[in-house]
Amino acid sequence: MARTVAPKHRMCRIVGHPLCGSPKCPSLKRPYAPGQHGLARGKKLSEYGRRLLEKQKLKSIYNVRERQYRRYFEKALKSKEPTSEKLLSLLERRLDNIVYRMGFAPTIYSARQLVSHGHILVNDKKVNIPSYEVNVGDVVSVKEKSRNMPLIKQSIGTNDIPPYINVNVDKMEGKLIKMPRRSEIPVEIDDHLLVEFY
Repeated sequence: MARTVAPKHRMCRIVGHPLCGSPKCPSLKRPYAPGQHGLARGKKLSEYGRRLLEKQKLKSIYNVRERQYRRYFEKALKSKEPTSEKLLSLLERRLDNIVYRMGFAPTIYSARQLVSHGHILVNDKKVNIPSYEVNVGDVVSVKEKSRNMPLIKQSIGTNDIPPYINVNVDKMEGKLIKMPRRSEIPVEIDDHLLVEFY
């Protein structure tokens, strides 16, 4: 099934800051919505509009489609943990996101590509599924033949590593050492609006 490609920085422009994590994000120079009337003050968002915006922000941050997001939300609903915390934990442990957090890629989009193209190993086995769920104790590494890729070499050491991840830069590998706690996940989102949307 073909993946629908939307403008990657549109949501960044709408919210006025780089959700994508890229230092070259257009929102840094143009922190207003795209289009002819982007600079004009828009109408105040309704309660539904605010909830929708938070959901769209989260989907953009983790680069997931609506159907995938629904599955994560339904799984979070069945958990005994608070729904928003479980939802963020599930999204945070996606393989493409873990690769990004470890600093092996400059953005979530390039991390997804690295995984899809077979450059990433989990416990020494190639995994090319971006949505693969990384568990505590799993070792994520860059394939030996891929370690000299300019994209990876230039990205190493540029990310702030969250406390639930341990990275060995020399070996180009990292480990998820504990479950991500909400207070540790570097995502600015209004949690209660996410839950109230559905």
